[in-house]
This record gives sequence, structure tokens and C-alpha cells, in this order.
Amino acid sequence: MNMLVDGEWRTDAFDLTTSDGSFERQETPFRDEIRDDPDARFQPEAGRYHLYVSYACPWAHRTLLLRSLLGLEDAISVSVVDPYRDEDGWQFTPEKDGCTRDHVHDADFLRELYVRADPDATCRVTVPVLWDTEEDTIVNNESEEIMRMFDTEFDEYAQRDVDLYPEGYRDEVDRIIDEIYEPINNGVYRAGFATKQKPYDEAVDELFAALDHWDEVLGDQRYLAGDRLTEADIAMFTTLVRFDNVYYTHFMCNVQPIREYDNLWPYLRDLYQTPGVAETVNMAHIKEHYYTTHPDVNPHRIVARGPDLEFETPHDRDALPGEAPSDLRAAVSIDD
Repeated sequence: MNMLVDGEWRTDAFDLTTSDGSFERQETPFRDEIRDDPDARFQPEAGRYHLYVSYACPWAHRTLLLRSLLGLEDAISVSVVDPYRDEDGWQFTPEKDGCTRDHVHDADFLRELYVRADPDATCRVTVPVLWDTEEDTIVNNESEEIMRMFDTEFDEYAQRDVDLYPEGYRDEVDRIIDEIYEPINNGVYRAGFATKQKPYDEAVDELFAALDHWDEVLGDQRYLAGDRLTEADIAMFTTLVRFDNVYYTHFMCNVQPIREYDNLWPYLRDLYQTPGVAETVNMAHIKEHYYTTHPDVNPHRIVARGPDLEFETPHDRDALPGEAPSDLRAAVSIDD
């Protein structure tokens, strides 16, 4: 796996799996916080922060969703990398549909920004990246923490009266995010990148046990934490929306597609049809990235044709207690 080592780009420096064939995810290195506090180094301000994302990446997708649902499009600008990631890592190809240039530094590769933030960086170069244009550095590249900062620290600049981490639900939201991370969000990767049968079997067993559990839970409530749309649903959505098109086939998570679940499938459609969500889903980028970027999994880089999922078909989720936030409306598109 390619990564930075002491600020130098290396193409042979990191192995995704351990000696027993299990996938092991690295910790993200930039973990500063934006806080609405006069003593904080990074304070919330409109126009100060820039978000680097890939439409293909589920972790980056989380932050795009928060930006859209909260109405932070005018406060936080965005650059979108190419879905195809070769040995040079994430790159900017503004001539390609859905991609942009680096609007801050006009870099060619995302790794240039990591080195700009830390000339001696030793880490993988991942998205999302939250950049501070005032101090010219990375604030954070951990998706869950960026989500939380958008949700709790930018109320003054949010154009929609939406709270995805509401008082009275916070402990439950945190519990659910933690509970779904390892078996579901990371579980698809544990299955897809396993190099031996045992860790693959363990990952798949845990993945589908968790999916079965949440399918049952969603039979009686509209959202994961009950009657409110929360960050927990965002964390689940970005995995589910990719599942049938890439994880089911490419990552061998083929016990059952999401479209065959009684409750997860209409739940997924409900979330997709929530104003501000569909605009952040680029299935062409998602499929190109997964099928062309992992040659160890798919050496010929052939992009699977189907399935053609009908995310816009009606669902009956609104018959359950709870409703989407009333202030949600269509999100502004990302400018080239």
C-alpha cells in the first residue's frame, strides 16, 4: 500500500493485512478540533475551512452528507478528487466529470497537502481532509470527528435548522455508531481485504449478524436511534448505499443483498429520498473507484454492470413513529 514515510511518497511501505490474513485499518493522524471557544486554536468561521473528499469513499461521504443536511455549503467549501486512485494516490483531475481542482492550493495530488501540513508526515493519505485556510494546515482527517464538529460547532452558519446529534439522544447515537462500526462499516473491508479464509469468514459472519439485527430493529422504528434522524443513520447509510453495487460482489459480501431485507431496503430508500442526500451519491464514482483501485481484489479492473437499484421507489417508512427534520430541503450542488 502506498503512503508517506517521513514526508516521502512510498509505493511499497504498507501492508493492509496482518500475518494471519486479517485487514487492519490504520489510525488517522490529524485529530485537532474546531471548537466554539475563544481560546481554541481552530474556531468555527464561515469561509475558513475547506473539505477534501471523494464521492467514492464512504468515510468522506459522511462529511458531505452533514454539510448538505445542515446547510453548510456556503460556509465550508469543497474539492473532489478523482475516484480512480493509482500508485500516486488521490489526485485532482478537474477535467473529469464530478471532479474538481484543488480550490485552495491547486495541488495535483492530495499527498502534497499532507506534506504541506507536516513535512515529516508518516501516514496513509486518506479522505476526508478538513483544511484550515487561515493556518494553512490540516485540522482533522477522521470522518466521525469531522461530522461531529459540523453538527455541534457550526450552528451560527448552518442554513437549515437541523440537529443530527440532539440532546437526549446523544448517548444512544454514540453507542450505535460504535456498535455498527466494526461489524458493518469496517466489516465490509475486513471481508474484502482478507487474504485467508478464517478472517474472511469471521468478518462475513459478524457483518450479516449485525445487518440481521438492525433489520429487526428497524421493523418497529423509522431510524436507528428511534424517531429522529441522527448521525448514526448517516454512518449506516454510506455503507448500505454502496453495498449491493460494490461490497456484495467486489468484497464478497454476498450472503444477502440489502435489497432483499424487509426493513433495511426501505430504510435505505427513505434515507436516500431525504432532501439533501441523493445529491451527494455518485454511483459512477463509487463503482469506478472500487472496481479499478484494488488490483489485488480485481486484477483486470473490470467494472461490474449492475445492479440498477431503484432508490426512488416508494417506501412505507413514514408510517412509523418519527419524521425527517422539517427544515430539510434540496442541497446546493458542488461547483466545479
